[in-house]
Amino acid sequence: MSNMCKIYLLAIISFLNGTSEYVIAGILDKIADTSHISVSSAGQLITVFSIAFGAGTPFLIAMTARLERKKLLVYALTIFSIVNMGIAFLSGYEMLMSARILSALCAGVIQVTLLTLAAILAAPGKQGGAIATVVMGNSTALVVGVPIGRVVATHYEWNVIFIGLGLIGLLLSGLALVMIPQTKAEEPVPLREQFKFFMQPRISAYLLITFLWLGSYSVVFTYISPYFLDVFQMSNQGVTTALFLFGIASAIGSKLGGFGTDKWGSFRTLAGSMLLHALVLFLFPFIGQSASLFYVLLVFWALAAWSSGTPIQFRLITLAPSAASIVLSLHSAFGQIGMAAGAGIGGIAVKNSLLHYLPWIGAFALAVSVIVIIVDHKLSKSGEARQTEEPLYAEK
Repeated sequence: MSNMCKIYLLAIISFLNGTSEYVIAGILDKIADTSHISVSSAGQLITVFSIAFGAGTPFLIAMTARLERKKLLVYALTIFSIVNMGIAFLSGYEMLMSARILSALCAGVIQVTLLTLAAILAAPGKQGGAIATVVMGNSTALVVGVPIGRVVATHYEWNVIFIGLGLIGLLLSGLALVMIPQTKAEEPVPLREQFKFFMQPRISAYLLITFLWLGSYSVVFTYISPYFLDVFQMSNQGVTTALFLFGIASAIGSKLGGFGTDKWGSFRTLAGSMLLHALVLFLFPFIGQSASLFYVLLVFWALAAWSSGTPIQFRLITLAPSAASIVLSLHSAFGQIGMAAGAGIGGIAVKNSLLHYLPWIGAFALAVSVIVIIVDHKLSKSGEARQTEEPLYAEK
């Protein structure tokens, strides 16, 4: 079996991982209704997931560094599947929050391990494309997972979704056990040593970029269903259609990010996608009730947002190839903390009747990230920024 087939299996697992995280955004109003809580309170299920994912992943990756990557993936995926099935039978908002925390801890380990394995299994010079394939699996959750979740929650109970996630997860765990080869475990890096990465200017810059990128995305996406329903006066069918279209564009954006990283380099790909992302979010509040403009901006939003992840991840790997799992876990941590911050800020805005202007908050964060990208690039070109490791390839 070719390594490409194995990378596609990793992408399918990434799809499951992404669905478990993002599906909540598509059914936020349903959870609020059945749990008798406000939409902003229901949104905190996303916030707590992101905080647990971000804060727990570096610790768990450090603790499991000596464990062979295939075994780590199978163990984490199995626990993840059992927890998700358990969510379907839990009652009470507090119990649901607790289960989401456990699910997030497993999801963090799974995602970092998937990205690490993808880089290992990829052919030389194709790491960007391999990482993009795994990321595409995650974004495909928006194409299939979130819209289907919306349909299921509309016709049945929303918690039925999590039974399906658990069963599919157990199946994929068995396939990973059979198909994924064993890989050499990395030398464990103590947490105090991990913090030394923050002293490296370029790694710190890309972690900040990660935080701003996913924070800007989350501030809008967390409340995407209420945004579609209230601002654009959509029906339930309209929301499902919009989510489906958004997901298709997101999957394409992930592949564009990998293609651009391999062909044009991470700087050009990342700077271009961030600028487009900021522009699209800035324009949203100006389009009124125009359906045609709405769908155009929705597609470009997804394309821009999801083409940013691969150049960031690939750049971090090139800056520290001997500690790929560590820097990717830090990337995941900062990304999820950014998503938690975005969801929290979005919740405050919604409570203060500012739902219509959520995209502007995201656009501001992206503008700051573009400045960081350009400054980092200029410093690296002039030799003022140091790198801890030799890059895998010459930046184009």
